[in-house]
Amino acid sequence: MGSASNEKMGSLLAGLPARFTAKVCEIASRTKKLGQDDPRRITHSLKVGFAITLVSLFYYYQPLYDSFGASAMWAVVTVIVVFEFSVGATLGKGLNRGLATLVAGALGIGAHHLASLFGHIGEPILLGVFVFLQAATSTFIRFFPKIKARYDYGLLIFILTFSLISVSGFRDDEVLELAHKRLSTIFIGGSACVIVTILVFPVWAGEDLHNLIASNTEKLGDFLEGFGSQYFRTLEDSAESKDDKAFLLGYKSVLNSKCSEESLANFARWEPGHGRFSFRHPWTQYLKVGALVRQCAYRIEALHGRLITADTQVSPVILNRIEESCTKLSLETGKALKALASDFRTMTKSTSADPHIANAKAAAKSLKSLLKSGLWEDIDLLEVVPAATVGSLLLDVVNCTEKIVESVYELGSLANFETVEATVSPEKSHELENICSDKQNPKMDCPHVIISIADESPPVLPVNIGKTGQQVHEV
Repeated sequence: MGSASNEKMGSLLAGLPARFTAKVCEIASRTKKLGQDDPRRITHSLKVGFAITLVSLFYYYQPLYDSFGASAMWAVVTVIVVFEFSVGATLGKGLNRGLATLVAGALGIGAHHLASLFGHIGEPILLGVFVFLQAATSTFIRFFPKIKARYDYGLLIFILTFSLISVSGFRDDEVLELAHKRLSTIFIGGSACVIVTILVFPVWAGEDLHNLIASNTEKLGDFLEGFGSQYFRTLEDSAESKDDKAFLLGYKSVLNSKCSEESLANFARWEPGHGRFSFRHPWTQYLKVGALVRQCAYRIEALHGRLITADTQVSPVILNRIEESCTKLSLETGKALKALASDFRTMTKSTSADPHIANAKAAAKSLKSLLKSGLWEDIDLLEVVPAATVGSLLLDVVNCTEKIVESVYELGSLANFETVEATVSPEKSHELENICSDKQNPKMDCPHVIISIADESPPVLPVNIGKTGQQVHEV
């Protein structure tokens, strides 16, 4: 037994360096991938380190320490808890912390002064009542959804600051100085966070939300563009591997994007105007568009389920009847969503998605006619249901797409997206210029115009339009 245990221990120790090396390589690979996925994470880490180092000078530098004392540590704490990834999140937390500290400090000093009027016996009782009331009331207010979304952190700091000021004031007569130092150091720490996050490679939550909605819309378009051909090809060859359908899975991230969109919209409301995004940008409309995109993604999830199950019971006759309409409907809807996503990403208003919507609606009308027709009477119902389910889901997708297009157009009007005029090819543009110039100068020389008619009638002689505008037939 002893020798066996020694051999086992020896093998474990012998393999320890190899396992350690493999673990280090794995961590290094994950770290590299984390930075490559979003290089802004590296920048954010450096910004946080710089901000903490900056405010630490108030503790290291003796003249500054003499002014604030141990309270200078609150500036460091403020940077740690306030500095967030985006500008909006940092501003939201900073303003919440600053305003909550200011209001709670003032109320705490007032409570301390009022309680001191009741003597040594009544003062602690009254302070306890004040602490209980504000803590209970503030905690209950935090349950309101809108308050929790925007001011939850501020209420938490309000409870903390009021309690610290009022309770510590019972043992410390310099309560006003305590409140002043705490508020000053928090203001210094919050200001350092705001300045660094805005001036050093800023990350805007509003821009992230804008790109997220555009990306989600594009993912739905990618799925729909390939669904029609993929579905019918899979039905024709049921033995085909499903591994090649991985490109259709991009829509899955859209299903769980609600929390991210709401958080980004909440942070974006705190941000100042930047670039094409104004201070009063219609962020609520972004949430409306995102909700419609998710509704469409739920239909696509059901379509993907039909693609995975590969309805082999559908007869070839039914496939031939609905394949053209379904494929065209899916393809045109996908093109409409991708065109809409492209315009949305560049914040432009155009009608590039409208022709695809019109084609999709025409295909939907044809598909509805097929589903309502009596062509299914001689076919087993079990063979009809899967095809009818796919057709019905595609019709729902078209309706969802129309709503998405309308909401994006509404957002473009509210956000003043740039209107893009219809483009004209260089050849057409050159012809239009010539025509316009001809109208402006009717006496200018024009080349001969020869009109030929491909029939049995006698040939038409060339017509020369002279400088005076009269027609002269050349004989």
